[in-house]
Parts: sequence; C-alpha cells; structure tokens
Amino acid sequence: MEAVVFVFSLLDCCALIFLSVYFIITLSDLECDYINARSCCSKLNKWVIPELIGHTIVTVLMLISLHWFIFLLNFPVATWNIYRYIMVPSGNMGVFDPTEIHNRGQLKSHMKEAMIKLGFHLLCFFMYLYSMILALIND
Repeated sequence: MEAVVFVFSLLDCCALIFLSVYFIITLSDLECDYINARSCCSKLNKWVIPELIGHTIVTVLMLISLHWFIFLLNFPVATWNIYRYIMVPSGNMGVFDPTEIHNRGQLKSHMKEAMIKLGFHLLCFFMYLYSMILALIND
C-alpha cells in the first residue's frame, strides 16, 4: 500500500513539475513580449485549479498515510496555493490578471514563485522516488 501512495505521489509530482515549467515558459514569453498579457493570463489561469487540486491531494494523502515529515513539507505550499486562489480580488480574471500583471512587479513575483515551486517539486520528486524504492524493497 505504501508503494502505491508513493507511485501516485511521484506521478502527481511529475505533472506539477510540468506545470511549473509551463508557467515559467509562459511568463517568460510575456516578459519578452512574445504574447500579450490577456492570452498569457488566460493560459495560466486555466491551470491554477488543477495545480491546487494536485498538490492538495498529495498533501492529504501523506496525512492519511501518516508520512508526517512529507506532510509537513507539503502543507505550507498547499496552504499558499489555497490562500492565493481565495484572495483573488473581485473583478480580476483570476490569480493572473492581465491588467495588474505588469503593475507593482507582479510579473517578477509570479516568475519567482514559479521558480521556487519548480525547485520544491524537484526536491519532492527525488524524495518520493527514494521513498517509493524503499517501500518496494521493504515489501
């Protein structure tokens, strides 16, 4: 059962790594003026909820399977994703808003957040891989 938990977590982490890279590429395209702000934000906002759901599922799965260290590592990031989604001002298009993305350094902060998430998901990927191998050996 433990191996199944880590296989699922590993696959979910791969999807989250892909999403982080997609966010970085799309935001860098906006930074270089290859795409406009409206199309960039609409592309990214489509993937905010799947990212939130994917990360929250893994966090809850670690809580249910009693992997406390991994749960405590994932909990702040899951909480941040939920907070960011809930705190979208009314009238905005979503977490990424085309009218505000160039204001107040939001583009740079979104880029920095995507880079941090990529590093976090890469760290989690190797932790899940190691834990999966240990679970398969111990079974």
